[in-house]
Amino acid sequence: MLRSGFTLVELIMVILILSIAAAMVLPMASSAGSIQLRAAANMVAADLEYTKSMAISRGQAYSILFNKNNETYRVQDHNEVDILHPVKKGLPYVVDFPHEGRLSRVTIDNVVFNGTSRVAFDYLGTPYDDNGASLNAAGSVILKAGGDTMTVKVEPVTGFITVN
Repeated sequence: MLRSGFTLVELIMVILILSIAAAMVLPMASSAGSIQLRAAANMVAADLEYTKSMAISRGQAYSILFNKNNETYRVQDHNEVDILHPVKKGLPYVVDFPHEGRLSRVTIDNVVFNGTSRVAFDYLGTPYDDNGASLNAAGSVILKAGGDTMTVKVEPVTGFITVN
């Protein structure tokens, strides 16, 4: 008489394969926020560099205004009018983290440019705050996703931008 079923060895092999697969999937699922955070920090740094280069190449001030409450920022000209996005033709240069699917987990935790939430660059690339005063210390934008944070810094005088 034959009995159908699985042997103990077969069951152990299936459990072993499933646990290896689960061990590979869990780190990938939990790191989605950190991947979005790094992408957002690099994007903020690139947009700060773009704003600085616009100011230098056009010989007039350009700025970025961060809105911590709405999780947005916008690139503006010397009249504080949103400029057009260089890639998204015809649309204002506004980044909205909650509505950007690839950055939806990222929040703006803090923005400090001499106590203001705007940084402007003059024709030399020197950073200024919202009141027109040059930065007396490094300005920063702190981004958060889950328990991770990243800081984008703008150095005074030179406007050098780093991501930590």
